[in-house]
Amino acid sequence: MKETSGPAGFRAALQDAVRRTFHRGLQVWPTALLLALILILALPAAWLLAPAFVGPPTVAAPAVPAWQQAPASLSARQGLSPLTDSAPVPLPSAVAEQLEPVLKPDGGGTFTGLVQDALTGQVLFDRSGSENRIPASNMKLLTAVAALRALGPDERFTTKVVAGSSPDQVVLTGGGDVLLGTGESLPDEVMGHAGLATLAASTVAALKEDGATGELKVLVDDSLFSGPPLNPAWAEGDVQAGEVAPLFPLALNSARFDPAITTGPRPQDSAVTAAEAFAAQLKARGAAAGLTVATGVGRYTATGTEPDTGTAAPAVLAEVQSATVGEQVDLMLQTSDNYLAEVLGRMAAAAQGQPASNEGATATVRAQLAELGIPTDTMHLADVSGLALDNQVSARQFAEVVRAITSGTDLRLRAALAGFPVAGVTGTLDTRYGDSSTARGAGLVRAKTGTLNSVIALSGYVVDADGRLLVFSFIGNGLTPGAGGNKEALDRAATALAACGCR
Repeated sequence: MKETSGPAGFRAALQDAVRRTFHRGLQVWPTALLLALILILALPAAWLLAPAFVGPPTVAAPAVPAWQQAPASLSARQGLSPLTDSAPVPLPSAVAEQLEPVLKPDGGGTFTGLVQDALTGQVLFDRSGSENRIPASNMKLLTAVAALRALGPDERFTTKVVAGSSPDQVVLTGGGDVLLGTGESLPDEVMGHAGLATLAASTVAALKEDGATGELKVLVDDSLFSGPPLNPAWAEGDVQAGEVAPLFPLALNSARFDPAITTGPRPQDSAVTAAEAFAAQLKARGAAAGLTVATGVGRYTATGTEPDTGTAAPAVLAEVQSATVGEQVDLMLQTSDNYLAEVLGRMAAAAQGQPASNEGATATVRAQLAELGIPTDTMHLADVSGLALDNQVSARQFAEVVRAITSGTDLRLRAALAGFPVAGVTGTLDTRYGDSSTARGAGLVRAKTGTLNSVIALSGYVVDADGRLLVFSFIGNGLTPGAGGNKEALDRAATALAACGCR
């Protein structure tokens, strides 16, 4: 027999041995013994032949690196570490070294300023910080505090429809919501949270249930506010330009014709404008119920039939509620809305039992600040929006107000934190902090702006490079109108605080 080597030779020899043994076994061995021999000889052959049928031996795949594996769970949230009181407080001399070179006017005028450690109140920078200044829209920070304290951040304003003095009248009654929308209520929005279309549909349902038919006359009750609807301290040109409008306790879009257009003329009678929009919605929804609506709206006049005279209050047919006071405060700060600020001031006054007038609003703001321990005896408040040039407030008082919001013991004030515009990102700071001298402050500085013809202000808070929370207020008065460097000076100062590791 020819000799072969390797597996082929071993298989040939094994097959020949099995064949020969099998033939001999047929002659001599019992059948069972032959089968046992065949099985014993076949097992080694199967072990050798198996790779030819199943392929090469399996090699374990290398382990996949952890960073290439599909995640089994969400990674830990990353971001700024929580603030602690162990972060070092900046040295006043180092802070002054950073601020003095940048806090300079572009042309005429002067800047005052104050910087404090938010936790301890320690003054870190003081340039005439106790000097009274025209604050422009920084005044809205004072109004925000007063509204949150007097009303509470969760309070809502109610716009009602009540039965009139005769069956053919319905009265749209203002309750302080000047952010009404014409359409359906938008529960996820601040502007338009309460919609007149929703109010009209509910009114029709109530009238239908009462069996009302025929023509209806819409009246508007705007008696909640008292005093002149226009503050005599406001410049006529500002009113004509649409910086503000006559004040009423109900309005569409914060007394704007279109919520998307925030410049230009406003409605001069926002209560009637809202009532006309409501009448149109009532007419559209009442047709199917057999109701018609008379052309034009009237103003409701109280007849002296209040509950204390023995006459029951008019039945409420329907109502819608505004966004919360906290949400309205945030919108007011973000957009620097003069009209909304003035209304919030009057509503705060009404909540404290004061007249819902300009005098009531300014008195309420002063009272709420005094209760917080912020001295107000040197303040002069001509309005609560900051549009009046007669306002006088110091940078120190603004810094204390910001400190009360960020770190004070009255937790209701925390609701205003989201209202501070974020540098380069939101609100009235969205287009600032874009050049090389201020870019380091983008996304970090959070501050309320203020701008009038010769006035500019910035008050807010920032976490410095060491993790210390600082509050600040910078105010420029007597400035050269239109000089672009003044706004940049304030932004560079706030940026210096954000980048400060001032030790």
